[in-house]
Amino acid sequence: MVKEEKQENRGSVEFQVFNFTNKIRRLASHLELHKKDFSSERGVRRLLGKRQRLLAYLAKKNRVRYKKLISQLDIREK
Repeated sequence: MVKEEKQENRGSVEFQVFNFTNKIRRLASHLELHKKDFSSERGVRRLLGKRQRLLAYLAKKNRVRYKKLISQLDIREK
């Protein structure tokens, strides 16, 4: 998806969710090493909320694109 990333519209819901997912995974690995970094933990929770809202919007607008994105990013459905 890295190659598609340059061609894709950076404002699209798919791109934003992809970007949030990468940030969440990076911060999650950081938190495994630094368990008491509560500000980063707060940041992860904030990103999770944003991603959840975007996914809810996409599920409401276009269920097919939502299912495809969920399977590509390997994240579970709510």
